[in-house]
Amino acid sequence: MNLDQVDLNWPYRVSGVNAPKGAPQIKGQLEDIGFLPGEQVTLLRKGLLGKGPFMVRVGASTFALRKSEARMIEVEPKDHV
Repeated sequence: MNLDQVDLNWPYRVSGVNAPKGAPQIKGQLEDIGFLPGEQVTLLRKGLLGKGPFMVRVGASTFALRKSEARMIEVEPKDHV
């Protein structure tokens, strides 16, 4: 599943970043700010009508992402109890 589809305030683990073929630099930018495989990520807040921006915590940092960027980040559940 992708980061734009997850539940709020639950921990997930980044499993990969899939950037469009015409814009491979976006993958590098997202990885540079911490969206690396294995990193914990939590969706803290969705913007108006769930369209963004998305407030996301990855590791110890918090970022705002566009919905299109959140859609590129593949995640898997991490210890939902």
